[in-house]
Parts: sequence; C-alpha cells; structure tokens
Amino acid sequence: MSQATLKIYRYNPEEDAKPHYDTFTLEVEPEDRILDTLEHIKGYIDGSLSFRRSCAHGVCGSDAMRINGHSRLACKVLVKDLDAGEILIEPLLGLPVLKDLIVDLTPFFDHYKEIMPYLVNNDPPPEKERLQSEAERARFDDTTKCILCAACTTACPPFWSNRRYVGPAAIVNAHRFIFDSRDQGTAERLEVLARPDGVWRCRTVFNCTEACPRGIRITKAIAEVKHAIETGDLTTFVTPVEEE
Repeated sequence: MSQATLKIYRYNPEEDAKPHYDTFTLEVEPEDRILDTLEHIKGYIDGSLSFRRSCAHGVCGSDAMRINGHSRLACKVLVKDLDAGEILIEPLLGLPVLKDLIVDLTPFFDHYKEIMPYLVNNDPPPEKERLQSEAERARFDDTTKCILCAACTTACPPFWSNRRYVGPAAIVNAHRFIFDSRDQGTAERLEVLARPDGVWRCRTVFNCTEACPRGIRITKAIAEVKHAIETGDLTTFVTPVEEE
C-alpha cells in the first residue's frame, strides 16, 4: 500500500459561483484504477462527488475524463501508470460542465446523429443476411470499435475553439458506414462531412488517436474520408504522413 493524492475539479452550479479543486489523500494499491479511487472517495470520504461510470471495464465509455491533462477512461488507468506525486482529475474539455466531472454530452451526440449512424439500404431484404467478403468487412473494421466515450472529440483543439465542428468521433462513425459495402447512404454522409464544420476543420494534430481507449487509428479514418470527398474513391487506404 502507498498513498496517492488526488486533486479533483469540483463544481456544483446550485452552490458554487465558480469551479474549484478539492484534494484527497488515500491509501492505494499500484494496480488500483483511477475509477477505484474515485469510488472510494465517493463512498467513504465525500458522497457529493459526481462522475459517470457504468460497466467499469472499458466497454461503455461512460467514465471518460481528464487525468493528468489527458482524456482517458478512469477504469483503464492504473495508479502505477501515473508518474506524478499528485493526480489531477478534471472533466472533459470543450463541453459544458453539469457537475464536478460530469459534462453535457448533448453537442457530442447531436454531431453523432448528423452523420446517420445506421445502415442505409433500400434494396429488398435478402432471404438471409446481407453478405460481405472478409476483405469488405476488414475495410471498415477499425472504426467499428468506437464506444462513443467522447475522449477523442474532447481532446481535439479545433473542437475546443468551435463546437460546431462535428469532431473525430462523428467522423469515425461516418467512416464505419461510408466504407461498408452494404450501405447506400455514402453520398448523404459525405455531403454532411464536406461542410465547413465537417472534416476540413481537422488539423491532423493526432490528439484524437492518442486519446482513443480502443486504439482506433482515427486520424487515418479522417484522412480516408477527406480522400473520399475529394475523389469519390472508396477503395484506397490512406495513411497520414505522420504515421508512415
């Protein structure tokens, strides 16, 4: 056992004129997750601490927050992974704070809805399923991994400065359907993403790729969507220069 000090962003709009930070020191194991420490604080020290969590296994994406300045899932970051005397916990950037570590995800999901995140196919349904080859499925496999945690979008500097930007997560989910051989909604999605607040606001900073807890090559997906808008080509794999 050792001690860890957590400096946590606090804001209760019903009581606080402005945000502040509270500091907590507690006994931890090296393998404790940041989510474990937050649960301990809420359960035994300060029951008013507010944060989102659900599965606690890196699947639901609900406990995304800023940990030592990086967008992360609290359930996936271990105390031993943080080389710091004090662990800084803050809400995600770029979205309104509702209370403590809870942000309003409405703008995030509004952009997600814009890109039509569902299969569009007006052909008569087949007797069985709509078949694909392994290669066709592999074309968009990476972008099926998104769990909508918002870590990538809230790590994106263009989104911080302009919330109208659809953001990396929306583009990733558009990619998943644009390159799906069964889908017929490509033209509509590309039209949405070709707007001034679509893919062209991406500055290839790579914050999104670094933040993704599922290891999705987000900047690559964005580059492929840009290529599809410019050329109409849905077959070419595009690799950003920084990844080569």
